[in-house]
Amino acid sequence: MSITTESELRGMQKISEVVGSTLKLMRAYAKVGMSTKELDNYGGGILQSYGAKSAPFETYGFPGFTCISVNKEAAHGIPSEKKILKEGDLINIDVSAELDGFWSDNGGSFILGKDIHKHQPLVDASKTILSKAISSIKGGVKISEIGYLIETEAKKSGYKVIKNLAGHGVGRSLHEAPENILNYRVKSNRERFKKNTTVAIETFISTKSTVAVELNDGWTLVGNKGGYVTQHEHTILVTDNLPIILTKSNEIWN
Repeated sequence: MSITTESELRGMQKISEVVGSTLKLMRAYAKVGMSTKELDNYGGGILQSYGAKSAPFETYGFPGFTCISVNKEAAHGIPSEKKILKEGDLINIDVSAELDGFWSDNGGSFILGKDIHKHQPLVDASKTILSKAISSIKGGVKISEIGYLIETEAKKSGYKVIKNLAGHGVGRSLHEAPENILNYRVKSNRERFKKNTTVAIETFISTKSTVAVELNDGWTLVGNKGGYVTQHEHTILVTDNLPIILTKSNEIWN
């Protein structure tokens, strides 16, 4: 959305603080032996305490308050009492919500406990690439150039990007223009970031796959060639200089 008033900015700051804090608290709450449903209920309780509504549930009827993807799940993992977290699991939590007519979105991948499966380099690459991408965004920058940066940095680290998952505009709804802030360059895309707009920038960094495919449950996405995927996401306000990171309360870079 385009921010035109102080009240709109405050609205986006408020919901962004909520989803960021929820993600941070869920990450800290996750424990070995816990089900992803228990973790999701905890996050849902935090959102409800703020008066916020789960965006995936409200928008798409998603069967959970948050998306929790584990190990080879790339995105949109359904919280389940049968899915029990284990030492060394690669976990992604994506939290998006609505409050007072404003929507914000953020996510992050992390390792539960000890890194016994050696996922940390992939997690670190995703975090670092998101930081570089966001630092390069300002009004007038081509969206395709940010995609080129993300893919180039992924290749430098020995990884690939998922090409059919993308960042997006956010604000008055969960997904709005620009709808495809891709993790690679489409040269024909001449669209540029606009000053005073709010967008969700997210990385999808992969060990083997380049396309996410949907499982039979109608939600969960996995890589087309297997392997692992990490995602990190912030909602930002585009300016003439460095963006304002609205979801900084998630502390995904700490």
